Formats: sequence, structure tokens, C-alpha cells
Amino acid sequence: MSEEFPKIKIIDAKNYVGHTVTIGAWLRQKRGSGKLAFLQLRDGTAFFQGVVAKADVAENIFELAKGLKQETSIYVTGEIHEDSRSSFGYEMAVSDIQIIGESHDYPITPKEHGTDFLFDERHLYLRHLKPFATLKIRNTLIAATYEFFNDEGFTKLDAPVLTGSAPEGTTELFETDYFGEPAFLSQTGQLYAEAGAMAFGKVFTFGPTFRAEKSKTRRHLTEFWMIEPEMAFMNQEESLKIQERYIAFLISKVLEKNEQELDILNRDKELLQSYTQLPYPRVSYDDAIKLLQENEFDVEWGVDFGSPEETFLANHFAKPVFIVNFPKAIKPFYMKRHETRDDVVVSADLLAPEGYGEIIGGSERDTDYDYLKKLIEEQGLSMDEYSWYLDLRKYGSVPHSGFGLGLERMVTFVTGEEHIREAIPFPRMTNRLRP
Repeated sequence: MSEEFPKIKIIDAKNYVGHTVTIGAWLRQKRGSGKLAFLQLRDGTAFFQGVVAKADVAENIFELAKGLKQETSIYVTGEIHEDSRSSFGYEMAVSDIQIIGESHDYPITPKEHGTDFLFDERHLYLRHLKPFATLKIRNTLIAATYEFFNDEGFTKLDAPVLTGSAPEGTTELFETDYFGEPAFLSQTGQLYAEAGAMAFGKVFTFGPTFRAEKSKTRRHLTEFWMIEPEMAFMNQEESLKIQERYIAFLISKVLEKNEQELDILNRDKELLQSYTQLPYPRVSYDDAIKLLQENEFDVEWGVDFGSPEETFLANHFAKPVFIVNFPKAIKPFYMKRHETRDDVVVSADLLAPEGYGEIIGGSERDTDYDYLKKLIEEQGLSMDEYSWYLDLRKYGSVPHSGFGLGLERMVTFVTGEEHIREAIPFPRMTNRLRP
């Protein structure tokens, strides 16, 4: 290029209206007529249009624009104009183009493609509108998580990924060899976070979690990221208040930071805004069973809820809803016994509306050493592996509560995606590990 102009990002175009600038971009798509070429451009920050008018550029530039192939990388130079017709609001009147990297026979053409095909090409699918918007929103949720818990006085701890036992006492573990000893990919950082809470008061872990459940549903992923806070000197109702503030904060941040991405995904922003209104309803498991039975669901007391039941309950209240005090038999051993009932534990699941199901599971933790030891033995768990956990009850135990939120399920809820596998093209989304 013969003349140097400011090099900017597409997202900053609004600050350069009337100015000539240069942008490094990839060609997403193009269309044109005899005298105009419309270049759909992306640069990792946003998407917008560059217009090449035959009358305003050298002949070789116009011919170059007409011949560009999908995903060719280019420098485009031109004047930024307002564009009221586009949702982005700005476009470029292109005056010069320089090819950086050629692209030929790009496989993900503008036509519709099936999920299996996109899985095989997910290293390229990252470049497209839906995954771009989804992962931008995911990034906002991650940043907002750190902001929320830092502002609330929590300390971030990292739980080990390799463990010697099943923290939740299940067999759905990925096993590996640890120098001749069995080791497992972690299901949860919660037990370690409990140890941290006894040192720092309020802590949270945020890391990868693995479940060896072969599934093709959006509700069961083999790998996902989990946020798990634990709080000393805190009862369950105090924990629920933190949980609902956290969810409302996450949604508010996405509404603030990701308007463009929500528009790409056609997400109803007013509906999302309604989910920030607190408090969320608290409904006992007993009452939830009655409500389901009154609405012709074939459920009995003592069963865990499936997708249809969770969808009905959350939609009934038209917002996230806490179901509290689940049967002891269907919850992990560490949950606190109810003060007046032997058959339920002080627990809660937060159900999201629109069919997205459980996004948070949590409880107050039991602090009775002898009771927990008895349950560990009854469930056939190793006392050697859990002795450190029982120590937390021997040396100054206090009432404490915690919860876990699966990041990918929260992403699905906020983005309004029907299936997370179609939105985030990474191996954690599927049993197919290629590439």
C-alpha cells in the first residue's frame, strides 16, 4: 500500500467515521453487481461490510475484489461511513485491497451444513457467526465470574485435575495410570474447596471437570468447566442469595457487553433482562412433586427430575427457580441432614426456564464427623482417601455451604442455543475427540 493510514479493528470503526483507515480482516462472504462488490469482513472483534465501487477504485482493485475467495486474509483500506441498514451500524468504502494469505476451496461454504460435518471441521467453524458469538459470550461469563467473586471477597483456589478417588462417590470416572497407581480425572473441586473455605472463609474453584457418561444430549458433557464456591459460616438461605445474585450479575454483564453477539444469535434480550429480577422463587421438592402430579406428570416422591419435569417447573414460574430439600437418597453423602426430617437434605437445584434445566446444584454441608464417616463406609468409599476430608470436621468445623455451576450449561441458557454441541466446536462438547 502506497500510503499509511491508521490500522484499526472493526469494533473501533465507530470512532473513525469520515476517516480513512486500514483493517486486517478475513473475507467471510461476498456478493456483487456489475459496478459494486460487497465484502463481508471479520477480524475477530466484529463483522461488517466493505463496499468496493468500480467507479471509485483502480480497475485492478475492483477485479481483485471480485475474485477474492472465502477466508482470504486481506488488508482493506477505505473511509468509514455510518450504515443505518446494518445492525453493526458502520461500513467501509474500500479504496485499496492487499492480499495477505490466499484461500482456496474453503470447506464450510455459505450453504447449510450438518452437525457431523461441522464437528469434523470445527477448527475452521470457530470463524463463523454462531460459534463466534457463543464464545464471546462465554468469555464475558468467565470475566464476570471473576469480577463477581472478587468483589464478594472470595479467594480463587485451584483444585487438582488428577485425583485418587471419586469426590461424589460415583463410578463415572476417566481412569489413568499414575506411575503404577490408579488416578482419575476430577469430577469436582468441591471437597478441596471445603478445605480452602476453612482457611480463607470464602473461596471458589474454576476448572475442567470430567464425567465418563457417554451421551449425545446437551445436558451431559464429558468435559466442561465448573465454578464451585464454598463459604464458611454460611447457611443455605444465605448461599441461595449469593447464587441468585451471581446469576443475575452474569446475565446483566452479557446484556451490557454482548449486544452484537446476542443479536447474531437472535436471543430475546428483554426476556434475558427479566431473569435479572430477584429474588427467584423457592419451591420445596415436596411441593414440586405435587405441582407436577397436578399437571399430569407420572412422578412419585423420591425420584430425581428429568428434563420434562425441570422444564415444566421453571417455565411455570417464568424465571429461574430454586427447588429445595431433595430426598437424601438421590443426593451426595456430604449434604446436611434436614433438622426435622430424616428423608431430605438441605439442598437446592436452580432450574433455568426455556428447557435449559439445572444450572446450579448446591447444599449446606454436613459437619458431623461420625455421620459422614458412617456414610463413607456404607458407600464403600476408601477411608484412606477421605481421611483428610473428615479432618475438616475434627478441627474447628463450622456451618458452611457451597454450590456448583457448569459454565457450558450457563452458556447454553444465556445464548438460547438449542444444543451446545452446535455452538462451541471443541472436543469437550462431544465423544468424538478429533482433531
